[in-house]
Amino acid sequence: MPINPNIFREYDIRGLVETDLTTPIVRDLGKGIGTFLKRQGAQRFTVGRDGRLSSERIASDLKEGLTSTGLQISDVGQCPTPVLYFSVPHLSMDGGIMVTGSHNPPEFNGIKMALGKTAVYGQQIQDIRGLIERNDYEKSSPPPVKSYAVLDPYVEWLSQNLKLERAVRVGMDSGNGVAGLVAPKIFRALGATTYDLFSEVDGRFPNHHPDPTVEKNLVSLKKLVAEKGLEVGVAFDGDGDRLGVIDQNGKIIWGDQLMTLFARSILKEHPGAAIIADVKSSDNFFADVTKHGGRAIMWKTGHALIKNKLWSEKAVLAGEMSGHFFFADRYFGFDDGIYAACRLAEIISRLDHPLHEELADLPPAFNTPEIRVDCPDDVKFGLVEKVKNTFKKKGYETFDLDGVRVRFPDGWGLARASNTQPTLVLRFEANSPEALAHIETEFREALAQEGFTLKPSAGH
Repeated sequence: MPINPNIFREYDIRGLVETDLTTPIVRDLGKGIGTFLKRQGAQRFTVGRDGRLSSERIASDLKEGLTSTGLQISDVGQCPTPVLYFSVPHLSMDGGIMVTGSHNPPEFNGIKMALGKTAVYGQQIQDIRGLIERNDYEKSSPPPVKSYAVLDPYVEWLSQNLKLERAVRVGMDSGNGVAGLVAPKIFRALGATTYDLFSEVDGRFPNHHPDPTVEKNLVSLKKLVAEKGLEVGVAFDGDGDRLGVIDQNGKIIWGDQLMTLFARSILKEHPGAAIIADVKSSDNFFADVTKHGGRAIMWKTGHALIKNKLWSEKAVLAGEMSGHFFFADRYFGFDDGIYAACRLAEIISRLDHPLHEELADLPPAFNTPEIRVDCPDDVKFGLVEKVKNTFKKKGYETFDLDGVRVRFPDGWGLARASNTQPTLVLRFEANSPEALAHIETEFREALAQEGFTLKPSAGH
């Protein structure tokens, strides 16, 4: 059966369970992945899976393919993606392979791979595709699959290596994803007064879609925080590697604002340290890191790209608007929404005022959330290039590290093509509502010139 080439994405392998990830296809994926990893000189890997209804079957098929190449596998079972990452240094493995659909709808699933401290992504994933299409596999007598219970060591490690100065009052929503297996235990072990929602793993996601960066998915958490008079609400995506946060008033603290909180805390201990955020992040973040003595670096969006940049720059912290946070300070440098939530709780436990006051000294900024607009894969990159050229001709300063970020006298606008979906991603920021509206209008007109209509959005 031919494999759909579109399942080989920039950062993972992902597709529809019923058509793209059948048993024969997943076995071939295992053979291709195993062959690629063995030819990199790697031998020993952990395999984990999220709570989707299809994940156990896919993990079983995948292990069959992986071991047929001679790869040695330790199965760590159902767990969050960061727990799978944790298992690699904990068990002295060469890397880890995770079966997860992350924050995608239940009919999807996928495979994420880590080799050493970095992700397998980009051309490496296309190399795996090439091995499968050529039927070019390593063959070996399959070694037996070992099993290892890693949840308790993860809970114990975080509980022993984090410390709250007082009992923070926390609301928590795991969205019926696998973070519910460990996050409530860790927070209670740290002494936080914890009220948790939807901690039971259910791959149908019956209460809401597990994407904590979308405001409508935080309705139940906002209600809990208000009713119980809590200090903060934290929410995780389906596999626990992303974090969403609301303050005591139910207002979202966006990814770049959380990065500002984390950076201020870390720079007290590591003056001059490098800290990385993606191109969607606010000017306020980069300016604040510089103001507090850090080296602020803007980098491409994408958890694999950010993680690799963290190591190449020897940074102590990196993060994205999407809620991926990477701590190399006191931690292993992989993205872990649960650990990031604990670090936030540490910060709150030291404050003598509410969390929402902690960033009150930042200059006013009016911005949009991430705006995602459907745009065909064969159009999106060319469209962004045309938008960039339009602004260059007008004399604007443009930054084209990842898409195009255009500098205006009173703000900026971003257009980039998503690496994972047929989507155009936009974000705008300015120092006044009027300037924000002007920047949006400029981008709408630049897109309209190319026959692409963008509806106005509401800033916040």
